[in-house]
Amino acid sequence: MPSDTLATPATVTVGTGALRFDEVVAVARHGAHVTVSPDALAEMGRSRAVIERLASDSRPHYGVSTGFGALATTSIPVESREQLQASLVRSHAASSGAEVEREVVRALMLLRLSTLATGRTGVRPEVAQTYAAVLNAGITPVVGEYGSLGCSGDLAPLAHCALAAMGEGTVRDAEGVLVDGGAALAAAGIAPLRLKEKEGLALINGTDGMLGMLVLALHDLTALVTVADVAAAMSIEALQGTDAVFAADLQALRPHPGQAASAANMRSALAGSGIVAAHHGAGFTRVQDAYSLRCAPQVHGAVRDTLAHAALVAGRELASAVDNPVVTPDGRVESNGNFHGAPVGYVLDFAAIAVADLASISERRSDRMLDVARSHGLPPFLAHDPGVDSGHMIAQYTQAGIVSELKRLAVPASVDSIPTSAMQEDHVSMGWAAARKLRRAIDGAQRVVAIEILTAARAIELRTPERPGPLAQAVVDELRAVVPGAAPDRFLAHDIAAAVALVQSGRLLEVARGAAELV
Repeated sequence: MPSDTLATPATVTVGTGALRFDEVVAVARHGAHVTVSPDALAEMGRSRAVIERLASDSRPHYGVSTGFGALATTSIPVESREQLQASLVRSHAASSGAEVEREVVRALMLLRLSTLATGRTGVRPEVAQTYAAVLNAGITPVVGEYGSLGCSGDLAPLAHCALAAMGEGTVRDAEGVLVDGGAALAAAGIAPLRLKEKEGLALINGTDGMLGMLVLALHDLTALVTVADVAAAMSIEALQGTDAVFAADLQALRPHPGQAASAANMRSALAGSGIVAAHHGAGFTRVQDAYSLRCAPQVHGAVRDTLAHAALVAGRELASAVDNPVVTPDGRVESNGNFHGAPVGYVLDFAAIAVADLASISERRSDRMLDVARSHGLPPFLAHDPGVDSGHMIAQYTQAGIVSELKRLAVPASVDSIPTSAMQEDHVSMGWAAARKLRRAIDGAQRVVAIEILTAARAIELRTPERPGPLAQAVVDELRAVVPGAAPDRFLAHDIAAAVALVQSGRLLEVARGAAELV
């Protein structure tokens, strides 16, 4: 599973091999500089020579001398073959809906560049260099949310990017201002591409959008599952629970690696807790904690193992050259079905299921802290003056609303298919849709876990004079720098937003790691 602690690369070199997860995140989110390696440019030159030999051939070659999709049987005369590529890009730049996030578009462009650099697509080296220049200039094509079915590539999103490289369409410049694509290229000193044979097809025929969103999701979820371990440990302290069930020998009886990792985190997070220690002795009659506490490593660990499987698939996809047709190393030009997004779509859906359950168990822990019948001595809803004050009552409503939506978002997109292109493309992956809903699910889960931490921090403070462990105290102290402690009711949305920002920025995890050893 990708680490969330690697330093962000300042420069990413795209070569004939696979990009790393951290390199994708660095370019997509942090604007890392992109270069194309000399060996990649040389390999692209060799495969381009193969395409140029076919350019004037009277025999049909898909993507070179024929139409596309259901029009593949239409022969295109030599004098129209460059126009064929430009027309393909213009017609396929047909997205609609809300504008796709900048980081997604940048990831998509980088991953298409990575496939071009393998030399298996047959495009000229200058095409790859132009894509690198557009990324380095901070130019982001405007892409609508709808337009990809995750088969034959993320067609419409990729076409908008190709259109921008041609100096057409609409883009955002480095300052985020909407401008004409040609004007943006001119301002950056980039010559617009004039596409030649096969190049338009090569620029739109890949799983790059869904893969880019998967890599970004894995980065975020790798961090979030550890934050969830921290949240669970804090809830155990708030509820005067036990850490005995997290013992390494008990976890080893069921040797799932994710479970072992989460249990280790919770042991570390609870080490030195005065609250937990106070209830280890005689007179403590609660033999077992509720499932949402006791089984946290099993649930969180299953999320970890799901992400590990998704990372395996993503790694394979990053090492792939997805195009149709491809130029093989021995010089053949062959049609194939590698553009089908099923492998990526499946794990995107699988991750959405795991995200929904991670949030669900978090919400259940929060609810226990608010219910006087189950909170072991805490005031109702953690209110300052119950009745006059409502405390965190409605914060749990917010969690519940999000969790309910996450369950809807967990319904798989990849089990659906709809035929297109006059039944030539009669089975599609819907991987792009799976990726879009996963992004929304991650945002919701981060909010749910942040509210649990906000709630646990308040409950822990209400346990005074009993003291939490060093990790919980460090998190509470960080939270209190932006959110006041228990008091009469105030504008709660502001507190929630501050907690969410600590989670989404990575600051809360950084503080937790400074106080305890976490995987």
